[in-house]
Amino acid sequence: MARIALAAALTVALAACGSSPTRPMSQDTVIEPQRVTEHRGSDDLLTAGLGLAGLQAMTPPGFADAVHPTAAELRRRALWNNWRGIADLSATGGYGGVYGSVASVPGREYSALAKVPGAKQPHRVLVQVPDGFDLQRRCVVVAASSGSRGVYGAIAVAGAWGLPKGCAVAYTDKGAGTDYFDLDAQAGTREDGTAGAPGEPLAFIPDVPAGATGVSVKHAHSQDNPEADWGRHVKQAAEFALSALERAFPQAAPFRFDNTRVIAVGISNGGGAVLRAAELDGDWLDAVVAGEPNVHAEGPGARSLYDYTTEAALLMPCALLALPADSLPQPPVRAQAEPLWQARCASLKAAGLVEGADVAAQARSAHARLREHGWTDQALTAGALSVGFDLWRAIAVTYASAYGRYGVGEHPCGYAFAALNPDFSARAAAPAERAAWWADGSGIPPGAGVGIVDTRLAAPDFTLPGLQCLRALNDGDDEAAQRVQRGIAELRARPPRAGLPVIVVHGSDDGLVPPAFSSAPYVAQAKAAGREVAYWQVRNAQHFDGFLALPAYAARYAPLLPHVYAALDHVSAQLDGQATRAADQVIEARGRGAGKLEAGQLALPR
Repeated sequence: MARIALAAALTVALAACGSSPTRPMSQDTVIEPQRVTEHRGSDDLLTAGLGLAGLQAMTPPGFADAVHPTAAELRRRALWNNWRGIADLSATGGYGGVYGSVASVPGREYSALAKVPGAKQPHRVLVQVPDGFDLQRRCVVVAASSGSRGVYGAIAVAGAWGLPKGCAVAYTDKGAGTDYFDLDAQAGTREDGTAGAPGEPLAFIPDVPAGATGVSVKHAHSQDNPEADWGRHVKQAAEFALSALERAFPQAAPFRFDNTRVIAVGISNGGGAVLRAAELDGDWLDAVVAGEPNVHAEGPGARSLYDYTTEAALLMPCALLALPADSLPQPPVRAQAEPLWQARCASLKAAGLVEGADVAAQARSAHARLREHGWTDQALTAGALSVGFDLWRAIAVTYASAYGRYGVGEHPCGYAFAALNPDFSARAAAPAERAAWWADGSGIPPGAGVGIVDTRLAAPDFTLPGLQCLRALNDGDDEAAQRVQRGIAELRARPPRAGLPVIVVHGSDDGLVPPAFSSAPYVAQAKAAGREVAYWQVRNAQHFDGFLALPAYAARYAPLLPHVYAALDHVSAQLDGQATRAADQVIEARGRGAGKLEAGQLALPR
């Protein structure tokens, strides 16, 4: 099926507002809101009325009709999922007390589908404008979602800090998100999150070959390599914020970059996105805070996400056996996983990838290879979580397709996505499953009822053939490998604009985006160029605050979000003239043990 034009979905009109010579808008047009909604009383901007107790509930907000949820129900559930995926909301985690806010913030939301020049598919942009927006201190916090999450994927990062302070908060899903397309039912997602069919404005309509079945995932199948445009996505979201503020407060117009403060923040992929925005030309951005950023820099130690992810997917299950069992915070299924890890060691030996006559020796060999390539034992220890949840494979499958700009049915290693039967065979999705994808998905399968279809599954180590194919795309020289490698080459980050305050915050124990491969070389590159970049290294912090609800992780690891908020506080004070430029710091945070989190355990910078 040929792609149905999205022109009707993209309302890009009106001449740009006048701007100063020093901080001009980057486009000749302004993205106008396609949808404006009000959120007051029992339905606020920050938690959709759930409050802390509702966000802590173990079951998501329900739908009155499971097959036809309303836009309001989907929004509430999306907020619940995104809060829980990013923040530690456990009863002993301290959120909303020791740090962070879930204040009820009334206001309006302005949303649209926007395209960066040259893109095939749109990205979602959304601006939350609180009723208490401070017209005397105009402030926009612009954020990109972490991971591949939908447009609310930075609510706990940017919204929790900016909305209670009277700032508008702008979000982008940076060309990924949860706008899955059901190939069997020919159903996608409207701008409001509800299900729609081709022929009406949808957030994602893939090119679909005849007879295609399963699920098309935007991050994998947009054919845009969205990561290459992350910085432009962020800037376009900031521009959309000014347009929304013009609509919200016409009496206070114009809103321009020269009269409105703009601070960019994100974590993980969102952190990488705001660093890519920081390098764009123009004096449109006032400060940047990047937490645990997935950024591909130049210089010693720098590695692409795809490189170290495919390496970890192959070697880490075996290498973990070389670490003392009591040194690992349990991956959730450690007892069941160890036989699989032992089988991986045997498979790697047979493939000539490790040495050793027994499992112990093979594990030591795998461990030594990872250490030689820059992995620390702290990163390997925290990486056990990604092994336990098969996250390395999930990342590699989706990103290989994105980097190669492959469409539906074109994955060079034969992977696809679909609802799965218990035996892992593909099936058509049920209407109730499809209806919840937008709210429940993380943007990258498996999850929300969508799984990975692996056409290379084979005993005895079932996922190994597919993983070897994925790794070959990084190391090989055939046409498919060159295509993926060209996509990866488009991701190289440059130093931020001169004079722009930037704070990079990263946990020393991050096992998903190790700082040795990302933040450390980025900061070194930026400083070598004379840029104003501070590096805050947080001891005993790993990648996923959301997993601190697991007792073994809470005991060992400190949350990272409080330090991201502290960095935002610092750059805001610096812009107000109340603080000097940030300095590099090693922050001696620690886990909370068996008790409740206390402020002193965070060791927040002062």
